[in-house]
Amino acid sequence: MTTKARIVIVGGSFGGLATAYELRRHIGPQRAEVTLISSQRQFTFIPSLTWVATGTRTLSQISFDLAGPLAAKQVGFTHDTVVGIDVEAKVVSTQRSEHPYDFLVIATGHRSANEAVEGLGPFDGPGHSPMSPPEAEELGRAIHALMDDPGPIVVGAAPGASCIGPAYELAFELDHLLRRRKLRHLVPITFVTCEPYLGHMGMGGAGKIRHLLEGELEERDIPYRTSAAVTKITSESVEVDGAAPISSALSIVIPPLAGVEVVAQSPGLSNPKGFVPVDSRYRHQTLSDIYAVGVAVAMAPVDQTPVPVNFPKTGHMTDQMAQIAARDIVARIDGHDGETAELSARCVLDMGDRGAYLAVDPVRPPRNRIPTVSEGRRWLLAKRAFEWTYLWHARHGRQMPTAVGW
Repeated sequence: MTTKARIVIVGGSFGGLATAYELRRHIGPQRAEVTLISSQRQFTFIPSLTWVATGTRTLSQISFDLAGPLAAKQVGFTHDTVVGIDVEAKVVSTQRSEHPYDFLVIATGHRSANEAVEGLGPFDGPGHSPMSPPEAEELGRAIHALMDDPGPIVVGAAPGASCIGPAYELAFELDHLLRRRKLRHLVPITFVTCEPYLGHMGMGGAGKIRHLLEGELEERDIPYRTSAAVTKITSESVEVDGAAPISSALSIVIPPLAGVEVVAQSPGLSNPKGFVPVDSRYRHQTLSDIYAVGVAVAMAPVDQTPVPVNFPKTGHMTDQMAQIAARDIVARIDGHDGETAELSARCVLDMGDRGAYLAVDPVRPPRNRIPTVSEGRRWLLAKRAFEWTYLWHARHGRQMPTAVGW
């Protein structure tokens, strides 16, 4: 490609930011014009939203403005809402302008399909979810109110959920918070999940994580139901298909995810759920100038389960997708194809007074390596340190660390 390549990235969270930084590591502004479009001015460290909900973080502590770091990397930043993607004309339209592209990276993240469970608000029903900054803050207010007026809690994941880790974290974090407040004896906690067994997490389980989670919930007097299909949330209970309702004054349910509206409504771009079908280099399966990374990518479940559980997409996995996609774009500008690799996963679960570390390679079984599962207070400290380290690197336009994973 002899002229300057025009690369447009839609989305300013993990996938978009990592793609922009990786592109600039490998190709300078004299050869490629990189523009990132985001409807949000700020980057937010999404894994810390459970801490926002439980009051140990504020959004300002886990967020920063995108404009400065992107400008330092000579990446254009457009704070605007994308309203259309014309794959034939190769133009991204926003509310205020149009952006032609040679390569497009869709890193739009997800839309929480809260409508899949009747009553799963939080803004139009009694149920709560921690899947976005406004929802996390609203959940924080509900948790604060529960401390003044204790009652039963239900935490879980709805049918078709893929991001199940935060449900486990909130169950453990709330147990720990209530014990510190001397209120745990007044607040029964029940865990309900679409998983066929604890620790499935959409990847078919991993090593001894199932036994670890079973033991930890039992130790904390948190009864659990697996293969549970949450159907309705009211102000007094959570209804589960084929079982008696569970009394609940505070209901926190992870919803299934869907593709964002503009992607879902762009002809030829997505599957019926709004996710983008890609190949091993994260190129669109039929539109080779379009890439997708992160939650926007369509991925089949690892297995068939009695209640649907979708494939997980973590921040660590998103970062790997972004690297593969960015390097492939640069390679194609240079006249050849980039390399690909299977996704691995590393993450740390906050368990209130300690943490659990899980490393899986590859994510989709079968696996050559036995998964690593470890627990202890050191992992909780590592999770806190990783949050700070990641945000520092991201604020300063540096390649983000992935040693611990998230």
